[in-house]
Amino acid sequence: MTRLQSTILWDVRLQFRNGFYYASLVIVVVVIGLLSQIRGDYLAWLFPVVIFSNLPVGTFYFMGGLVLLEKAEGTLTAQIVTPLRRGEYLAAKVLTLTALALVENGAFTLYAFRGQVNLLPLLLGTAVAAALFCLAGFLVVVRYDSINEYLLPSIGYTAVMSLPMVAYLLQWSSWLVYLHPWQAPLVLLQAAWEPIALWQWVYGLGYSLLWLAILYAACRRAFYNFVVKVG
Repeated sequence: MTRLQSTILWDVRLQFRNGFYYASLVIVVVVIGLLSQIRGDYLAWLFPVVIFSNLPVGTFYFMGGLVLLEKAEGTLTAQIVTPLRRGEYLAAKVLTLTALALVENGAFTLYAFRGQVNLLPLLLGTAVAAALFCLAGFLVVVRYDSINEYLLPSIGYTAVMSLPMVAYLLQWSSWLVYLHPWQAPLVLLQAAWEPIALWQWVYGLGYSLLWLAILYAACRRAFYNFVVKVG
C-alpha cells in the first residue's frame, strides 16, 4: 500500500471518528427538508447556488477542523519526520473531503430532480469547487493554532469566495466576475441544468485547473512556512 493510500485511509478514519460523516448526513436531511418548500419552477435556476452555498461547510471548514485537530494532537508536527510528503498530505485531505462533498451534494440533488440532471457538469463543477474550497481552507487554517483565532477571519475569507454566488443571484454578468476563481466551477454547475457555450466549457475547466495549481502550490509553501519551519 502506498503512502497516499495509507494517508487516505487514516483521514477517513479521522473524519469518521470525529463525526464528520454524521454532520454531512444531517446537512443532507436539512437541505432536503428546505428544498421540499421551494417551488419546482425555481429549483433549476437556484440549485447551483444551493450547492455552492453548502460546499464550504464540508470542505473549507472541515479542512479547518481537521488541521486544527491534528495541531492540537501534535500529529501534524510529527509528520515532518515521517516519509510522508507535503503533496501526499494535501492530496489525501482534498480527495477525501471532495469525495464526501460529491456524495453529500449528489444525494440531495438527485432527490430534488429525480435523476433529471446532467451528471457530468454536476460532478465536475462540484468536485472542482470542493477541491478549491479545501485548498483555500488549508491555506487559511494552517496559520492559526486554535478555533478562536481561526473562526472570525474564516468568515471573511468565505464571504470573499462566495462573491460569484452573489453575482449570480443578482444576475450581474460583468467580465470582472469571470476573474474570480470560484466563477469557473459555478459556470460548470450551471451546465447541469442548462446548455452553456463552448467557450464557457473551456473557461470553466481551464480556469479551474489553473487555480487548483496555484492554490496547491501556495498550500505546499504554507505547509513549509507554518509547519516545517515552526516545527
